[in-house]
Amino acid sequence: MSDHDHAELPHAAGPVTADDLAEGVRLVVALLRDPVARAADWGRPAGSLEWSCWETAEHLADDLFSYAAQLGPQTPPATTHVPFVWRRTGPGKPANVIFAEREGGPEGMAQVLEACGALHVAMVRTASPQARAFHVFGTTDAEGSAAMGLAELFVHAEDLALGLGLDWEAPAAICARVLRRLFPEAPPGGDPWATLLWATGRGELPGRERLTRWRWDSAPRS
Repeated sequence: MSDHDHAELPHAAGPVTADDLAEGVRLVVALLRDPVARAADWGRPAGSLEWSCWETAEHLADDLFSYAAQLGPQTPPATTHVPFVWRRTGPGKPANVIFAEREGGPEGMAQVLEACGALHVAMVRTASPQARAFHVFGTTDAEGSAAMGLAELFVHAEDLALGLGLDWEAPAAICARVLRRLFPEAPPGGDPWATLLWATGRGELPGRERLTRWRWDSAPRS
């Protein structure tokens, strides 16, 4: 996408930043703390996912923790993840390092997500330009890591909103930066939030089939 494609979006140009990531964390934590979400059944499926809302929120917290951890080592593993112990609670469940105490309820889950998000923001802010983090979609730099965190935050917020009975829409300018960084082949000129949902297999665009398989390009751009 060119800068011209998003000229109508204030501050859409430029790299994805730690401030963008912090805002994404703030917005999604606020979603989980919405009174409707707090009163909802978190055992319901999250959108089109097979995971429950609780499992999806745990997975999202785990993503943010993991992205932070991958930026941490001075000599990061080049071909795999930092070797934490990952486990599943059952067949088809997400494989996580991070789990939230069920007794803490939705507020405890919001705190877990907020804490993991803060770790990721801190690592993006402090990582050197040379820092690299392994990911199966492409070893990335700090900006790419922030963009990946935002993609996870926004699309799983959509999943959670559908499951918990809430309306949700991610900020257009940040979506535009995430698209430029991770999905350079996405169709330009349209609504950035709708395009991000399409690019992650969660929506449709005029003249475009819904994606059943997708991936981003997280490799450094320079």
